Amino acid sequence: MTQQTTLHAAFAGHVAAALDALKAAGTLPAGLSRAAVAVEPPRDPAHGDLATNAAMVLAKPAGLNPRALAEALVTELAKIPSVTAAEIAGPGFINLRLNAAAWLDELRTIAALGNDYGRSTVGAGTTVNVEYVSANPTGPMHMGHCRGAVVGDALASLLEAAGHKVIREYYVNDAGAQVDVLARSVHVRYREALGENVGDIPEGLYPGEYLIPVGQDLAREFGDKYAAAPDSEWLALFRNRAVAAMLVMIKADLALLGIHHDLFSSEAELQAAGKPDEAEAWLRAHDLVYDGHLEAPKGKTPEDWEPVELPLFRSTKFGDDQDRPIKKSDGSWTYFGADLAYHFQKAQSADALVDIWGADHAGTVKRIKAAVAAMTGAEGKPTPFEVKLVQMVQLMKGGQPFKMSKRAGNFVTLADVVEMVGKDVVRFTMLTRKPDAQMDFDFDKVVEASKDNPVFYVQYAHARIRSTLRKAAGEGMAPSADHLELLGEEELGLIKLAAQFPRLIEAAAAAREPHRVAFYLYDLAAALHGYWNLGNDRPEKRFIVAQDINLTGARLYLATQIGQLIRNGLALLGVEAVEEM
Repeated sequence: MTQQTTLHAAFAGHVAAALDALKAAGTLPAGLSRAAVAVEPPRDPAHGDLATNAAMVLAKPAGLNPRALAEALVTELAKIPSVTAAEIAGPGFINLRLNAAAWLDELRTIAALGNDYGRSTVGAGTTVNVEYVSANPTGPMHMGHCRGAVVGDALASLLEAAGHKVIREYYVNDAGAQVDVLARSVHVRYREALGENVGDIPEGLYPGEYLIPVGQDLAREFGDKYAAAPDSEWLALFRNRAVAAMLVMIKADLALLGIHHDLFSSEAELQAAGKPDEAEAWLRAHDLVYDGHLEAPKGKTPEDWEPVELPLFRSTKFGDDQDRPIKKSDGSWTYFGADLAYHFQKAQSADALVDIWGADHAGTVKRIKAAVAAMTGAEGKPTPFEVKLVQMVQLMKGGQPFKMSKRAGNFVTLADVVEMVGKDVVRFTMLTRKPDAQMDFDFDKVVEASKDNPVFYVQYAHARIRSTLRKAAGEGMAPSADHLELLGEEELGLIKLAAQFPRLIEAAAAAREPHRVAFYLYDLAAALHGYWNLGNDRPEKRFIVAQDINLTGARLYLATQIGQLIRNGLALLGVEAVEEM
């Protein structure tokens, strides 16, 4: 095993070579797909160090008994010098046990690869478009947007680490009724800036003070030109200026979280370019849109329901429960109609699409997935498309719902929360639960110094390592790989957990689940703290053993690589690895 090959990659190669040998021997037929073959740690460490399902997934297509194929594979895998045992479990899983040298080699590999340890080429340069945040451009970012923003950004970084090219995209919904409301709200602030007493902001408009500077800018530029003018003269202008100002604000808010998109796509520009019309023409040409009538809403009678003929997308053909209109009765596009055109456009420059949506949009997932399947699958290969739903976050303090001052009008801004607890706390906390699970963000708990606070626990592990290395340096000791054979079972346990990182990155990227990285870092931190605590009662188990410079050098080398791994994982999540706490 070379320094540049991780243990995970090496054993994936060993299993592939064993399968090649069986194919050459005529045991396996040629042409079998190995896409489902996996090499990973067994769920129960007592079963071994690595496991492969190769016999289980290849036996049926090969026309073989799984256990018989496993026996043939075990014969090949047992020839690998670092394998001390190859055993068949159940109907055909294969468990492998490795010698200590294999794990010590992996420790050296972590050191050799440094920041690149865990990075993979499994993505093969394919392009994934990740669209996230995409909040209406009507005000600053609020905590309702925060979780999806962090999940999307961490996913983009994770996909890049797995070898994909990534487009980070924000879809600007600037063509709907809400931007007209925004423009009218700005007009009130414009009149206010001109000296008019506007009183309370009218019901239905945006009351936030963040619109005051926009109104002031317009007053300076245009004077009272539009103060009493009909909205036909100023609505479009105010809409464009207001959206532009909101995007500047939104980008600044996202920057507080370290989030920067590659592309901001405008719904208004999409419609102006005729993309929805092109999409409709394409769909009609493929008999996927027809003119028809929607069923009456539940509870409506023929007397109070007048059916209207609308262009309907055949979404039932793709698993939806009813066909969906792409235009309204007034001829304007439905949100769905514009959205399918937008996704069709995205698919032209990406091999796969991922959208991060709030859970309140769950009802539209089926229809947009149907549309993407229809519009990209003309040749039988639709563009892979996934929607990840993110639940809302409940703000808490001391276990009770927390109401912050609402300078924005009627919501808590992301900027306020970042100011209170910091970017790293916000980002890591948002990834400590699966995105589709409800989350409480307790301002007290996310800053407390305890094991129950994952952010603190992981950062403290890194700070502990850095503190130990500084202390050792002060005593004239340094990390060394010269005597790694002195490391015992407890240390090997840490290395085995560390060695799972490359496989974790590939699996998390494939599942589009960046929270797995946060979970892993917590487990690694717990293992590090657990090892550290051994030295409280047993001085010979401490990282620094003054009377044994060789053992100390080996343990410091181990600590250095665990620290490197924590930095690598936190970097994927956009979180700093602190030097001291």
